[in-house]
Formats: sequence, C-alpha cells, structure tokens
Amino acid sequence: MSRVAVPCHMKGTVALQVGDVRNALGRPGVQVIDVTFPSTAPFELQEITFKNYYTAFLSIRVRQHTSGHTPAKWVTCLRNYCLMPDPHSEEGAQEYVSLFQHQMLCDMASVLELRLILRQPSPLWLSFAVEELQIYQQGPKSPSMVFPKWLSHPAPCEQPIPLLEGLPDPGRVSSEVQQMWALTEMIRASHTSPRIGRFDVDGCYDLNLLSYT
Repeated sequence: MSRVAVPCHMKGTVALQVGDVRNALGRPGVQVIDVTFPSTAPFELQEITFKNYYTAFLSIRVRQHTSGHTPAKWVTCLRNYCLMPDPHSEEGAQEYVSLFQHQMLCDMASVLELRLILRQPSPLWLSFAVEELQIYQQGPKSPSMVFPKWLSHPAPCEQPIPLLEGLPDPGRVSSEVQQMWALTEMIRASHTSPRIGRFDVDGCYDLNLLSYT
C-alpha cells in the first residue's frame, strides 16, 4: 500500500516533574509533546515512524474531527507501548520504531492532532525523547492497468499447416524398414561360407602343386 508523508509541527515538550524540583533528585519522568497539522485537512493516519531516544514507554492520544457541532474529543489510541524492555539498560534505547494503524486502539480517521506521552521511570538517563518523527497517510490508489483488447482476449490457437504434404506416413515407412532389416538378418544367418579347395591359395592355384598330383 502506498503512503504519503503528512507535514506536521511538533510543539515544545512539556515535562511533568517527579520529585522535589528544588534539588538535584527531582527529574522529569514524563514528557508530553503535541503534534499538529496546520496545512493538512483531517486525514486517516496510516503509520507513525520515529527514532527512540531513551524513552521507555509511549502513549498516544488523538483528537479527531466530528460531524455536526460536537466538539472534537481526545481519545487514547496507544497506551504504554514498550520501547525499552528494561528501562535501566540500553536495549531499544535508540531503535527506529514503526507503529501502524492496526496497532491502534481506536479508529484513526479524521485526525486533527496527536499527543505523545513519553515515560521513563529509570533515573539513569538524563534526558529522553523521540526523534525524526514522521506521520503518514494513505496515498492515492494506483490507476488500474488497461490492456489492449487483443491481449485481453487472445485468438484461439490455429492448427499448424502440414509442411510435408504428399510424403508417406512415417510410421508405415518405419515398419517396412524394420521388416527389411529382419529379412536381411535371416538371409545372412543362413548363408554358408564358401568351401576352400585343396590346392587353391587365396583363390588361386599353384602350378607346382598341381604337377605333383
């Protein structure tokens, strides 16, 4: 399925502080990022891609256009999606991630705005975020291919024209040749070798030998 990137704008990150903000132990454990689409009409979201940067869990809320005078509502479409199997280790910390429409908890049609909620419970990492965020919608359908009529409905196969008209049947010729070969073998087997005379040598007679007889 083809896809088209949707131009988006990421607002400033809002950090929710955990702990005492007056000392070094306090740190942001949750960050919220709003994503708007100022130059795009409400669209059907197909895919979200980004590069993780030490975010352990991701939740996404979507604001959708509604018909009539009903105000748009925020709906959670992804809840606590795990990006790092262990928040205290490096695994998955900087991986590229793709989230598709079928993974969402609600219908992704008529999208107006997204809200990304990033969570990192581990105190080992000084910061966390998502980078290279891309939003995609379904692209235009490819036009159907139109084939010529002669290609769509090929003519039936025609019988080949005989090239050797008037010649005898090959099967009959083969049978007669085989019979002639068998007859030749029979004649050769019944033929006896010629008798060699007493005084002939290679078919000739020696006069000296004949004079002594």
